[in-house]
Amino acid sequence: MQKPCRISEAEWKVMDVIWRNSPITAAEVMTALADDKDWAANTVRTMLARLVRKGVLKYGQEANRYLYRPAVQREQCVQGEVDSLLRRVFGGAAQPLLVHFVANKKLSSDEIRELRKLLDQKEAEL
Repeated sequence: MQKPCRISEAEWKVMDVIWRNSPITAAEVMTALADDKDWAANTVRTMLARLVRKGVLKYGQEANRYLYRPAVQREQCVQGEVDSLLRRVFGGAAQPLLVHFVANKKLSSDEIRELRKLLDQKEAEL
């Protein structure tokens, strides 16, 4: 399994665009973020360069433009965030996080059934 990645909130916004629209140019990233963020072109390019340095993003040149593609799957970054949350807020224990989530979030019947199914599968693995 690959190492989980850690990216900032702003980097998440950029990567969400790239995960959905890869391959994509910097100009296309800027256009996709235009409604959500008021970033200058240099800000987007800085974010792209930072994500490349972190190994989360890769690029290649085609004709006279650079195309960006994810170097990691979204799930790797999700795992990094969850691991960080568990360590920082719940001392590394999953049970208090799950209890907090179930007790404080509105869940549909389908979501409850899916959670039961996952818990039953985990229990069967013991």
